[in-house]
Amino acid sequence: MTDSRRRVAVTGAAGYIGSGLVKRLEADDRVEHVLATDVRPLSESRGPGVSYVQHDILTPLDGLLSQHRIDTVVHLAFELRPGRRRDAARRVNVGGAANVLSASAVAGVEVIVYLSSTSVYGARADNPPVLTEDFTPRPVRGFQYSEDKVEAEALVERYAARNPSVAATILRCCPVMGPNADNFIAMAFLKAFLVAVRGCDPPLQLIHEDDLTDVLTMCALGGAPGLYNVAGEGVIRWSEMAKTLGRRLVSLPAPLLYWATDAAWRLRLQSYSPSSGLDFIRYPWTAGTDKIRRELGVGALLHLSRGVGGLCGAARAVCTGTGIGGKCGTRSKR
Repeated sequence: MTDSRRRVAVTGAAGYIGSGLVKRLEADDRVEHVLATDVRPLSESRGPGVSYVQHDILTPLDGLLSQHRIDTVVHLAFELRPGRRRDAARRVNVGGAANVLSASAVAGVEVIVYLSSTSVYGARADNPPVLTEDFTPRPVRGFQYSEDKVEAEALVERYAARNPSVAATILRCCPVMGPNADNFIAMAFLKAFLVAVRGCDPPLQLIHEDDLTDVLTMCALGGAPGLYNVAGEGVIRWSEMAKTLGRRLVSLPAPLLYWATDAAWRLRLQSYSPSSGLDFIRYPWTAGTDKIRRELGVGALLHLSRGVGGLCGAARAVCTGTGIGGKCGTRSKR
């Protein structure tokens, strides 16, 4: 990897994490130029150091990356919402990743950062207390988000094996909180009450959106090849989160709750997730972060949110309606 200032492409740049990352990179002296791509326009106009190109990730990017002389790619574009048309979502999530990698090869990209999720490990009753990076992913069957993440990860890993000179990083990140957060956990906090599986109260990991932006920036500009779990300090139980946010918690027997959730999904009474998503508030899926702290020294970055207390404050911002400023749309992951 060269020591010159970086020219970075960010896909899914209009999403709530993408927009924050573009802003951070624009202000960094180590960055010469940022190419921001998304199917939606950016929420804020940027300076001359940022070029925005409206682009669907399903369309090849070969000429685009080469034209802007891109040497670093951060791939965030992803269909976040669980689509009812499985194949269409997979074309975006997996096919889009394939397009990015193909274009990176043509353009001679030196650094690739892919944002994945700790949900790929699956929430299961037999999970160990801490899931490390060498634990084989077991995504919850039917939870589209995780299943597609696993497939996209495999594409990045194969690409890295074929191109050993490329610094390819996969970040498995826990749910993100903050005033702009827009994910299945954040959306739950907008409801009048939270549901729980009776008798189950697993630990939950969170990370502040600004902390994740710091980690993405470090990997993009420093080159950190490998697979890493990313999560904030500490855990919080689902019941503790509900209490902290002043939300009533309604606990139901598992068979009833799963049946009702699937029925509401089929009848289009809710569009959050089929019942497979309930596993994440039923079983543990705690990811270990020793590797990223040890190898990349990001301990200080992950403490910026001041642990769970700070993240609860971020969650309150979501609940007040002052957040969700960077809602993620089609082809825009975060």
